Amino acid sequence: MTLYEKIDRYKLAIDEKRPFEGHLLHEIKNYYRIGLTWSSNALEGNTLTLSETKILLEDGLTVGGKPLRDTFEALGHAKAYDFMFTLLNSYQITEEDALTMHRMFYTGIDVEAAGKYRDRPVFITGSKYEVCPVERIEEEMKKLFQWACSARNKYHPVQFAAQLHKRFVFIHPFIDGNGRVARLLMNTALIQDGYMLAIIPPVLRHEYISLLERAHEDDQPFMDFIAERVLESEKEIMRLLNIPFPHLS
Repeated sequence: MTLYEKIDRYKLAIDEKRPFEGHLLHEIKNYYRIGLTWSSNALEGNTLTLSETKILLEDGLTVGGKPLRDTFEALGHAKAYDFMFTLLNSYQITEEDALTMHRMFYTGIDVEAAGKYRDRPVFITGSKYEVCPVERIEEEMKKLFQWACSARNKYHPVQFAAQLHKRFVFIHPFIDGNGRVARLLMNTALIQDGYMLAIIPPVLRHEYISLLERAHEDDQPFMDFIAERVLESEKEIMRLLNIPFPHLS
């Protein structure tokens, strides 16, 4: 049984408990709102802990001694996460959605750059590959979302989500926040197809970055890495909801 077949077997078991409604749905969305906001920001160097992120998002209490930017990143990411769920019942993801996510995430940090493509070159530390030149960003972003519309059904849904992440990051359209928007777009694609979120804990940062770098030449390991994260989220929600694991043979 392949990794993707295993993911689909777990998904079927979860689907038997769907639809999630009312208080349960609220609790699930809030659980991952905190988890994804913390992990995605931590991957980029944000110093808030999981518990500090939870207190900030649930109670509105800031943490003394932490950079103000860390607080704005958490609050902004949570807003973009909420926007992601407004796209749940759509089967498309657009360029405007990416711009909206970045605007929500980045407004508290730099309102002038929020939701706008960068106007200067950037370089990825540790990468031997160049990102998209400034003058080609708009063209490449339009191509990306045309591809997303036309090629979606050619991939397993988890592979498509990973591809969307990879292709977006390789363009690197914003001055900052590209990784976080890429992970939000990836997870938008996953939930639209009924899959669990792919949450990448900071302990896996080195592997994640290394596989993204390798994906310039071979992207199967990166897609499999994302698939493993989806599978872990499936197992987690099944444990939380006491759903029996399927028999795999």
